[in-house]
Amino acid sequence: MTGIAVKPRARVAAMPEYHPPLGNRDLTRLDFNENTLACSPRVAEAIRLLTCERLTKYPERGTVEARAAAHLRLDPEQVVLTNGVDEAIHVLCQAFLEAGDELLLPVPTYTMYEIYAAQTDARLVTVQAGEDFAFPYERMLAAITPRTKLICIANPNSPTGSVTTREQILAICAAAPQAIVLADEAYFHFFGETVIDLVGQIPNLAVARTFSKAYGLAGLRLGLLASSAENMRWIRRVLSPYSVNSVALAALPAALDDQLYLETYVTEVKRARMEFLLDLTGLNLRIWPTQANFVLVDIGADHRGFVEHMRQAGILVRDRSADPGCQGLVRITIGTREQMRRASIAIENYLAQCKSGDRA
Repeated sequence: MTGIAVKPRARVAAMPEYHPPLGNRDLTRLDFNENTLACSPRVAEAIRLLTCERLTKYPERGTVEARAAAHLRLDPEQVVLTNGVDEAIHVLCQAFLEAGDELLLPVPTYTMYEIYAAQTDARLVTVQAGEDFAFPYERMLAAITPRTKLICIANPNSPTGSVTTREQILAICAAAPQAIVLADEAYFHFFGETVIDLVGQIPNLAVARTFSKAYGLAGLRLGLLASSAENMRWIRRVLSPYSVNSVALAALPAALDDQLYLETYVTEVKRARMEFLLDLTGLNLRIWPTQANFVLVDIGADHRGFVEHMRQAGILVRDRSADPGCQGLVRITIGTREQMRRASIAIENYLAQCKSGDRA
């Protein structure tokens, strides 16, 4: 049977596509900025204790949301749990962007801001960071217009690892009172500075956190969005009440309770970061300052060959050459010291092959 194909909305047809390089990832995972070891054993125990009866019921997030809010010293009305930070971004776009509005982004940055905004009738406005990838603060301020309705700032930023100061975020909030300013703090634990204490005090500030990175819960898809109770009123209107599943809700209190495990992992990553950056500097590779659990490395024209070399060595890394201003750059997640020492050896071998002419 043949017929006329059903066409999608024009906005959907025009959307950019995002295809993360998933699959065949049973190697050392230095490509997605995940926890490279495991989640807390308390999380595994909480999941093990889940009953079959519990899984027959729709998930109820209220109690766990209140637990997460208390952990952050916020009111439960200021917090929602989300299906990863991706859903937090999605509901912000759905709640606040309409035709004629503008989403303001510094680039390069996390791809999903653009993807979710493209589903709306808003206009994307980008501000390119300089060669040093520092947050383009003055140019961001200059790009704000009365039509600016959402500003997304990943802090620390991905893929660069650069950061935005608290004062800069507050100044942007003040310069765009008509816009929601999202501080995406997915990598907060590796940086340590936050504006989440200002939620409710700054009416247009929103803060996102994830449990996919330091907490090691990427497979459960669990994030958090915090903002004023008034903003949350509209967020909850577009948020599915069932988007966070029962397994994730059972795991989160256990993860929050085991702060020692979290601190131990973060401390290990910070030590590994310091050692690895020294190794890369010693190999005369250009890198950028980072406050996250990853580093951006300038490999040059052979960036694809480098990624393949590392894969053959059992290590996955992420080519970011398609990002604005990132041609020839590869992002490497920081794991444990032992993992990063193996990565350093693999990189040194790659450079030795280049020097000897074994690589064309």
